Formats: sequence, C-alpha cells, structure tokens
Amino acid sequence: MIDAHQHFWLYNPERDSWITDEMATIRRDFLPADLEPVLRANGIDGCVAVQASQSDDETLFLLGLAQAYEIVRGVVGWVDLLADNLYDKLESYSQFEEIKGFRHVAQAEPDDFLMRPEVIKGIKQLAAFDFTYDILIYPTQLKAALHLVRAAPDVTFVIDHLAKPYIKTKEINRWSNWMAEIAKQPNVSCKVSGMVTEADWHNWSKADFFPYLDVVFDHFGPDRLLFGSDWPVCLTAADYTQVKTIVEDYVQPWGDEVRAKVFGQNATAFYRL
Repeated sequence: MIDAHQHFWLYNPERDSWITDEMATIRRDFLPADLEPVLRANGIDGCVAVQASQSDDETLFLLGLAQAYEIVRGVVGWVDLLADNLYDKLESYSQFEEIKGFRHVAQAEPDDFLMRPEVIKGIKQLAAFDFTYDILIYPTQLKAALHLVRAAPDVTFVIDHLAKPYIKTKEINRWSNWMAEIAKQPNVSCKVSGMVTEADWHNWSKADFFPYLDVVFDHFGPDRLLFGSDWPVCLTAADYTQVKTIVEDYVQPWGDEVRAKVFGQNATAFYRL
C-alpha cells in the first residue's frame, strides 16, 4: 500500500507564501515523524515525497528524509529544466536510488509553458536516466501538457491531482475531453489525488468526486492510476482517512485486484520503488 503523493516541509513564510490565510492549518512543519502514525493507522506502508518548493535544496532535503525514514520510498524532486548543465545535474542525481523523478510547479506558469521548446528539450533529457516527470497543471494547461507528452514519448509522465478539475463548480466537459486525449498516450498515468482541495472545502460529499473518477477510470483504466493523499495540503479540506475513503469506496465495486493496483502496485511500478 503506497501513497504516491505527499509533501514534507519546514515551514518558511517567505518561501511558502502559497500557503494563504485560509490554509492556516498547514502553516507549520510537516515531517515523516508526523506522517508515520497516520500511514500506519490507514494501512499504508510507504509514500512518495513530492517537491513543494523549487530549489536544489528542496531536492536534497527530501533525499535526506528518504535516506533517514523507511516510509519514504521515493522522491520527486525539483531541477532547473532550463539549466545549461541540466544533463550533468541529472547524472549527479542518478546516483541516488531514492530520487525517482522531477516536477516543476507548472500550474504557476503561463498556460503555454509545457509546450515551449526549451522546456520540452529539458524534460526529454529525463529519459536518459529513467527519471519520471510529474505534471502539475490546471485544466487550462492541458493543451500544452498534451503537446508535451506527444513530443517526449520516451519520458514516463504522471498527471498530478487529475489536472485539478473544477469540482467546486461541477465543470467537467472541457476537462474530460482533454483528459481523454492525454490518456491515449501510453506514457502517461494519472494520480487520483488532490481532489478535496478542488471541491468546496467545507461542504463536499463523496458523490462530488465520482463523475471525475469515472472519467479517469474510463480513459486511463486501472493500470495507470495511482492513489495519492496530497497530505498535508489535503488537511485544509479533509483528514487523511476521509481522502483515502473516497477512493476506496469508489474502487470497491471493481474488486481487490483493482484496489491493489490503485493503492500500491501501480505506484511501485511507475516510480520503481
């Protein structure tokens, strides 16, 4: 049982300015010692730590945690995709088996960011070291993401948080059309994560998420979906057990084989845990 997406940080008000006043509940440190009992209580054996800030220090911080704590099975770090010495940096990181891939906070960039030639050139270099790439975007950036995954067929991608559909306003059609196209690319998986923070934080129900889960299950299928909690960000809208239960209740009719894939086997294969 693997949680394919969560974060650790030592809270820094300047660096972590994305944590707004309404997210005050997560304005503190979150470390493996905080997560370990939560995972144990929920029957989860390990997790993948994903970057939250954009610096080489962040990657090294997460690497240190992965080397110190057994529950941290892999790291998705950050690297400057536009750096002249990117290949050398990737080669250096490749000596650490804990580092599985990289991510950039593309959701904070212009909508065309992922289709820029220089960005694609950088991401394509990940393939030489079998590094994965996590795609963090909003629905308006799905067009660029589709261009990227087509342009880099040798890179293994995963879309974080279902590309953050507008669950709160129940918009689904345009998002679902783009997701259907992206799912046609065999090198792309999708994380079933981050949904509660796209809903009404204080007034959501499980049924709000099922239409969106229908879309990704229909198009990606049970072999390319990975459960992730997005802890501790999820705590602004739900506790860990609530997040896990949404996905558990959805996959329950699919049977134990599918549950095992979504809750661990797919993440283990994708990130080579």
